[in-house]
Amino acid sequence: MARQLAEEPGLGSPSGRAGVLTVAVSGDLFEDCPALTVGYIREPHRLEIRCLTLAPTGEGPHVTPAEEPAEEAHASADPAVEAISVREVTDAWQRIVGWLQRHAPESWAALRPGASSAAIADLEADLGFPLPAGLRALWLLSAGDDGAGGRGCLPGNTALMTPAAAAATYRLKMDAQNHQDALNAQRAEYERITVWRPSRIPVFALGPADSTSGLYLDSETGSLGRWSRYNEPPDEEVDTLVTYLEGTADALEHPAMAYQDKPGLVGGALVWLSNLDAAGEDRWQPWNG
Repeated sequence: MARQLAEEPGLGSPSGRAGVLTVAVSGDLFEDCPALTVGYIREPHRLEIRCLTLAPTGEGPHVTPAEEPAEEAHASADPAVEAISVREVTDAWQRIVGWLQRHAPESWAALRPGASSAAIADLEADLGFPLPAGLRALWLLSAGDDGAGGRGCLPGNTALMTPAAAAATYRLKMDAQNHQDALNAQRAEYERITVWRPSRIPVFALGPADSTSGLYLDSETGSLGRWSRYNEPPDEEVDTLVTYLEGTADALEHPAMAYQDKPGLVGGALVWLSNLDAAGEDRWQPWNG
């Protein structure tokens, strides 16, 4: 089953649990085996089966997780899966923060303390659903990145948004979609435009003071995607919040593994090569570990 899932990326469907896909296995395939629902996570270079549950039985139509209303899907998150997500996000972020504290103190000092419960509650009120457990854990660790020299500490010098900035961007994007929905009512089906989905949560911005674009987390699929103020179609993203943060930590701790962007230092600040400006070129020193 694991081999088949790895070879057929489109086989599973979203489960309503962040990053977890499901696929049904007929009981007829294996002797003395009931029908099962397999929950798994598929990431670049990794496939991990997380849970096996008995497939629903009984009369009445079966509703797959992908068909559940958004509120029910969010409420059905598995505590064990959430706990794993919290641990993985926490471990990866602490690796990043620890590296900054040791090697880029200016960037470390620009990180805000963890968000308050009130700030998280305000954001969830804007969203209309609870934050995914991993994202909640991230904001409880740090409520945003004010940037060192105008640069965030993540690849491309992007910055973790504050919960308030994420809420404001979410409202803007939903307003843009509501406008499109009004126009879509007069359009043929093939002409209808979707610029935003309610499940998308803005998380990272292009820079501490530049919210023209960034990355969102889709709370239904667990995948990251790109957003833009100009409602450009999002690029396909394969990262989850966990793999994005783990990849960043790996690039800092083992720069030879940095395949998307190269870390370096300008004084006491972390600066990534892909967004190095002319003012920093003479001072930028690649980080070689």
